[in-house]
Amino acid sequence: MRNSRWAVAGGLGSLVLALAACGGSSSSSSAAAGSPAPSAAIQSAASSASASGAQSASGSSADSSAAAKAKASASVSKAAAAEARPTSNAGVSFPPIGTTVLIIQKSNLGFVMAKADGYVVYTYSKDTKGHAPSCTGSCASSWAPVTGMPKAGPADNFPGSFAVVTGSGGAKDITYNGYPIYTMVGAPVLTTKGDGVDGEWHVIKLSESNISA
Repeated sequence: MRNSRWAVAGGLGSLVLALAACGGSSSSSSAAAGSPAPSAAIQSAASSASASGAQSASGSSADSSAAAKAKASASVSKAAAAEARPTSNAGVSFPPIGTTVLIIQKSNLGFVMAKADGYVVYTYSKDTKGHAPSCTGSCASSWAPVTGMPKAGPADNFPGSFAVVTGSGGAKDITYNGYPIYTMVGAPVLTTKGDGVDGEWHVIKLSESNISA
């Protein structure tokens, strides 16, 4: 009987030990199965950090590229502005606005006075020295007084002198040796077709020696 009880007790003990062993194995297996989770979390965090870093690097690269493009655009604009800006010519001076340049021009009648734009100028025999032009009204529609501030061309040495008188409407009419000068309205440049008209209109004759070499 005692042997039977010990056998039962031994059997129960073995069962308990077996159950304990199974429990320990199950617990260990669960822990082992659950252990990859922290590793996956770490891997996910690392991936996020890597992506964030890549995005940051990409943004930095984009910013650098944008800054480079802006700098290049500014350089082009600056170069264009420099190219568009008028340059100064050393030793060359330009007359002020309102200046009328008179030159010595060769024509079919020899060297005569003309405006810098090529229109030959004339004197009117009915004018009085030192006075305003007497050719007014309908006369002025064919013969236009030369106006402005007179200036001789850089290579031209006129033997006479220029001045200004106040003409019709307050215009500043140019005179040469005291007489008003005119251009023939509608005449082509570099022609002297007005010389001798009505016996009253004459070119101002000069010579080649009045032109500097």
